[in-house]
Amino acid sequence: MANKVQPNYQDVKITASQIANDEIDLRELFSVIWGGKWVIIAISALFAVCSIIYALSIPNIYKSEALLAPAGSESHSNGLAALAGQFGGLASMAGINLGDSHTDKTQLAIEVIKSRQFISDFIQKHKILPELMAADKWDMATNKLIYDSEIYDVEKKEWVREVKAPFKPKPSMQEAYKVFIKIFHVKNEKDSGMVTVSIESLSPNLAKQWVDWLVADINQVMKQRDVEEAVRGQIFLEEQLRKTNVADMRTVLYQLMEQAAKTIMFANVREEYVFKTIDPALVPEEKAKPKRALMAILGTILGVILGVMIVLIRYFSKRKI
Repeated sequence: MANKVQPNYQDVKITASQIANDEIDLRELFSVIWGGKWVIIAISALFAVCSIIYALSIPNIYKSEALLAPAGSESHSNGLAALAGQFGGLASMAGINLGDSHTDKTQLAIEVIKSRQFISDFIQKHKILPELMAADKWDMATNKLIYDSEIYDVEKKEWVREVKAPFKPKPSMQEAYKVFIKIFHVKNEKDSGMVTVSIESLSPNLAKQWVDWLVADINQVMKQRDVEEAVRGQIFLEEQLRKTNVADMRTVLYQLMEQAAKTIMFANVREEYVFKTIDPALVPEEKAKPKRALMAILGTILGVILGVMIVLIRYFSKRKI
């Protein structure tokens, strides 16, 4: 006869005992937590109060943004594209980009506006270093920024902060760039091609003003770059024109000089050279951050978790002893 498998009643008893112990442990756990409820409540209340005080101590930050679109120049682009196939190589030598696309120019402008050079020039041009590096809070009643007296003396217009070498009382452009890039955001929607430029500031008026300046400056910088490039191209083409007597070649050179002249004319006529403003920046009426209610809720939750951990650690440490 085949051996019959006999049930191991001992294993069954052990399994049942483990389940019972697990249930007892779970009940015991809840009992311990309930027993330490006042400790948990006290710690949670402390964290809630601290998080509220901290949230209220943080000044309001306002955000202003502008919606931009790549500035169109279809007629000018078509004229350049007509010559691109035949004379692209010579045009490149002259610094004239016949195959220029708005997508490439828009992307270039975005990279330029985020560059250290542009931002440093922007800060120095508009003299906003004190507002950027020393502002402490904004007085809504007077609509003025209040500066940190330990960093900047408003009356004497002197930097008085104490720093260690190689830093100096007056912040460098490297320091200013690191601060500015945290409050400055550029978002490019690849599907629509729209670009959003935004600034966060203690003052809603400054946030709006800086966005306006940024848009105006990037258009001016990109315009100046193209004009200078076209002027250099004209000089190069004029030199080539004096060196050749071939009629066909002279015709090509005249056409390229004409396109360079159109580039200069187009740049000087158009203010919104790279970006066209679709939705201009406004003075924000509501703060963008901090989210004080969320900070208070998270602080309370953290207090509850910490309180439960303390109660359990105390219980199990006593149990081992």
